[in-house]
Amino acid sequence: MEQRHLGRSGLRVSRLGLGTLTWGGDTDADEAAAQLAAFTEAGGTLVDTADIYADGEAERLLGALLGDLVPRERVVLATKAVARRHDGPFGGGASRGALLTALEGSLRRLRTDHVDLWQLHAWDEAVPLEETLAAVDSAVRAGKVRYAGVSNYTGWQTATAAARQASVGLPLVSTQVEYSLLERGVEREVVPACVHHGLGVLPWAPLGRGVLTGKYRTNTPADSRGASPVFARYVERHRTDRAARIVQAVATAADGLGTSPLAVALAWVRDRPGVVAPVVGARDTAQLKGSLVAEELTLPAAIRSALDDVSAVEFGYPERRLH
Repeated sequence: MEQRHLGRSGLRVSRLGLGTLTWGGDTDADEAAAQLAAFTEAGGTLVDTADIYADGEAERLLGALLGDLVPRERVVLATKAVARRHDGPFGGGASRGALLTALEGSLRRLRTDHVDLWQLHAWDEAVPLEETLAAVDSAVRAGKVRYAGVSNYTGWQTATAAARQASVGLPLVSTQVEYSLLERGVEREVVPACVHHGLGVLPWAPLGRGVLTGKYRTNTPADSRGASPVFARYVERHRTDRAARIVQAVATAADGLGTSPLAVALAWVRDRPGVVAPVVGARDTAQLKGSLVAEELTLPAAIRSALDDVSAVEFGYPERRLH
């Protein structure tokens, strides 16, 4: 698998990341092991988790597999903090105490003394940004975090945080945001901010929450996230008339290329400006291997242009002056 630098940093990651949102929940230990083995055997290195996934079980599962199944040094280990884990004073949020407590918990569950990429999972309105970023600085200087990034930040939030970190010599290297043919809003301000400040974009839900695979075109499969009481609303957001037109265009492109809609949708977002590595989560190993097929695919310019047009995001003032 091709490796790319994460933003302007020296950190290199595979251009596809493995997400672990369902590990410890819908994905059991055996299936998690099979996914990690398939991903690393294909040359994948970036494995993304969070302290909140399955109430910490995703990190525990991953930590148990590193070393036994896959050498720790072969993986770029990424996790996140900020989400509320419990009601205690340090149970969530972006205060110094909460962040450093969360990091210690992640390291313990992951069975490691450092993470390669630590990401602020969300903006915290209740905490001064200087306090939040000072905690990140402390973790980096202590050697417990090698690189830092953000997630789900708006454009101005991303730019503000990036400028502050550059000023202290500990630049942010990435942001993780929802980005797909069905969700291109980040192109208005987030992606330009990342390109300007040197952050790599890690798209989550790059398959439009599964909708771009075409699985929901006629019905809702019983074993899909759309049928799950936990994820049904998560999927439903992208089941619109506009989405149907985009899914049809993806399916047409896939037929013409002799590949899957999944591969087409993933290749499109993977090669967008600023993007380093889409992060994909899979229900099982077979589904993950379907995503790995995209590594072999580069979309022809005519198909990319057609997909750009059918999914075009609307720009208003003042962003429209740039387009």
